[in-house]
Amino acid sequence: MSDTPPDHLAINPASPFHDEAAIDRGVGIRFNGVERDNVEEYSVSEGWIRVQVGKSKDRRGNPMTIKVKGEVVAYYRDNA
Repeated sequence: MSDTPPDHLAINPASPFHDEAAIDRGVGIRFNGVERDNVEEYSVSEGWIRVQVGKSKDRRGNPMTIKVKGEVVAYYRDNA
């Protein structure tokens, strides 16, 4: 596995951008210089993250999310 995390990653298993190996290894996200731990999905090249909005759920029971644009830096938390 490379030392660079995927450009686009989602924690939802139904998403085409879900990568179990990368998630198990531990991906950290720094958004606009601040460490974030509540990121549902991100895209480094497009410059956005998707985060939950409170405890709201959609009609399928998934958490409601918003897309926030800014500088995204993804990295692996371990040095394996």
